Amino acid sequence: MQAPDTATLLEDAADRIADISRTDLQIMLRRAALRLRNSGSIALDDDMEEAIRDLCSELVLTREDAIRYIVREWMEKNTYLPVHNLDEDGDVGGEA
Repeated sequence: MQAPDTATLLEDAADRIADISRTDLQIMLRRAALRLRNSGSIALDDDMEEAIRDLCSELVLTREDAIRYIVREWMEKNTYLPVHNLDEDGDVGGEA
């Protein structure tokens, strides 16, 4: 099971603001501030955004995770990163 992301936690807190403790709210706001401070925005063309959304739905990924996946695959394919090879004796989960 995947832990909820910061945005989901903040939305949930906003829905039940009277019930959330001051300490929990401080923690969430500090995490959000840290993410905003460390985030970089990538603006893409509309057709690329649509393709990213489709990929996110298909692979159940966040937009950032999908972009990381795409960049890693491209870098491995173009030999900027080493390809992750399976060991000969490793488990392949029923696939060759």
